Amino acid sequence: MNENQEKTTRRRFLMKSTASAAAVTLGLNVIGAPVIRTARGANDKIRVGFIGVGNRGTQLLNGFLKQDDVDVAALCDVYEPYLMRDYSKVDKKLKESLGSRVPKMTEKLGSNVARYKDFRRLLDRKDIDAVVIASPDHWHAVQAIMACQAEKDVYVEKPLSVTVVEGRKMVEAAKRYNRVVQVGLHRRSSKEYMQAVGDIQAGKIGKVTVGRAYRISNMHPNGIGRCPDTTPPEGLDWDMWLGPRPKRSYKDNLVLYKFRWWKSYSSQMANWGVHYCDAMRWVLGEEAPVSISAHGGRFAVDDDRTIPDTMEVIFELASGILLIFGQYEASGGDALMEGEIELRGTLGNLYCGTRDSAYKIVPTRGGQFQDSEPQIEPAEAKQIDGDLTVQHIRNFVDCLKSRRKTNCDMETGHRSTTFAHLANIALATKSRIDWDPKSERIINNKKANNLLHYKYREPWKLG
Repeated sequence: MNENQEKTTRRRFLMKSTASAAAVTLGLNVIGAPVIRTARGANDKIRVGFIGVGNRGTQLLNGFLKQDDVDVAALCDVYEPYLMRDYSKVDKKLKESLGSRVPKMTEKLGSNVARYKDFRRLLDRKDIDAVVIASPDHWHAVQAIMACQAEKDVYVEKPLSVTVVEGRKMVEAAKRYNRVVQVGLHRRSSKEYMQAVGDIQAGKIGKVTVGRAYRISNMHPNGIGRCPDTTPPEGLDWDMWLGPRPKRSYKDNLVLYKFRWWKSYSSQMANWGVHYCDAMRWVLGEEAPVSISAHGGRFAVDDDRTIPDTMEVIFELASGILLIFGQYEASGGDALMEGEIELRGTLGNLYCGTRDSAYKIVPTRGGQFQDSEPQIEPAEAKQIDGDLTVQHIRNFVDCLKSRRKTNCDMETGHRSTTFAHLANIALATKSRIDWDPKSERIINNKKANNLLHYKYREPWKLG
């Protein structure tokens, strides 16, 4: 047994009285009591706790429940109907507003699953091996770092963070406490994308000079709607939901899913753009951009959002490649002839991430003054992937046992999430920014570096 395995084994016990006494002392609400448990053997199940069990959290919960070697030990959420898995108690206005984004919560859980409104009490549990963080994006850094400090391994949803500084601190924490981490960029567990990595790096379409991807969802005319300030629904701890962000009034179109259209808590560049930027940079073998420019604004959608309804970003890579991402929420229709990413090379184009058609390499003809005959053969492969979320979870669980690096470790997730943050900074400053990936600083606009982080509301802090 190596040193890390010994440390892991030593922490896997819990006396009921210890956790209960801590909860009483701190005056915190604990629903359900932890069971007495001794150190588990090598063949026992991995015990997992979930922080945030709304829309995406429920999807992850169902994915983990499919793993025979996982035991769901505890849930945490600031909205009591989600915590108690009771769809009938969800506020009617939220159901009408969010529709299918409100989970039905029909999964079967054991009677001994503990429930917490405060994630810190879940982290106090010494018998929990790993935590799944699917809370709103502005909570990811605080919760993941505290989980690492509590010697928990971590599955954290994308985007990893809401600032570049947060992401780097998360990387440092994972390394300092020797944690296994999986960031929820699940295309990293896609066999189709793995094939693209091999084909591109083997030069099958020549020198790639452009990569493109788009998130298109026509939200005209009303988007997320306009809502007045009001009181939070029954069962929602609004102050805890806000966490490190400044205190503000509640709106119905801010939670529990629509926070993605509010720049203080997320963005669509981070929500969707990070998936595609990660996929393209992985296939291309790239780490970071060196220059970023962005255009966009609220051009057509009339709602309360604080992010653009239309945005286009260009990332320039040092190797001579432009990555283009478009967020189009005021128009519809496909932007690519196939798939979800397009890589344009000197010999042909590759289309990947297809849902209804095959993985394709399409040869192109030479242009002005060049041989017009295609120089490569077309190629096509049938879909070979299953449920990417389940595949990504399986990789995480396997790595918990082997202590190997996951398909999307903290550093990988941080570098990809940085693309999204830099795009938002370029748009906010209306400037082309030059980025130093080593120092993680903007080198041509010193004021823009002020947007690499923000001041947390007390008592929350990083590390």
